[in-house]
Amino acid sequence: MKSIKRFFVALAAIVAVGATASAQFAWGPRVGMEVNKLHFNNNIGNDLKNSDNRAGITAGLQVEFTVPVINLGFDASVMYVHRSKVDAPVVDLGNTSMDAAGTTKKIGGDYIEVPVNFKYKLGLPVIGKIFTPYVFTGPSFAFLTSKQAISEAIQNKKVDIAWNFGLGIQLIQHLQIGASYGLGLTKTVEKVSGWTGTDPIDGKNNYWTVTAAWLF
Repeated sequence: MKSIKRFFVALAAIVAVGATASAQFAWGPRVGMEVNKLHFNNNIGNDLKNSDNRAGITAGLQVEFTVPVINLGFDASVMYVHRSKVDAPVVDLGNTSMDAAGTTKKIGGDYIEVPVNFKYKLGLPVIGKIFTPYVFTGPSFAFLTSKQAISEAIQNKKVDIAWNFGLGIQLIQHLQIGASYGLGLTKTVEKVSGWTGTDPIDGKNNYWTVTAAWLF
């Protein structure tokens, strides 16, 4: 319940900031799909492989501020992200309280994600009001809203940080369609505190995101 309240508070804050800006400010809904893949460390043997790519959904609100003439600015979003759960093999690390080796555990979850990007729009003469390419890059902060524990040995981290690289097109000055790659900078999955297994369990999340936003 608290996570839902924080989500709507963040949305209201974004709109309030935009209301004080000039005509270069735009905001609107943003929806899309995310395809994520967990990369685990190599210290836990051959039984635990990198997870397969799985698709999830994302939706929220985006704001944008652009400096005229130079077409340089930034955008920020507050997004709900559902990262589809993947089957990760469980390995025996020498602790009998852990789930049996050979079984699998679902790894994934729900997040409130806040990406903040520096954005450059390539101004094109004549057709610029109809078709404008852009590139963007910046950090993304994802806050876990679903349960943290996965098994007796593995848990999701509460905060997941990545860096996004992307490009897109703006159509008729309102519709933005973009694609980006998120490079995980921090652990998404880690061993539970107090776990006495000999090898650490941790993994980083890398993902592709394709979204469409309608800005007013």
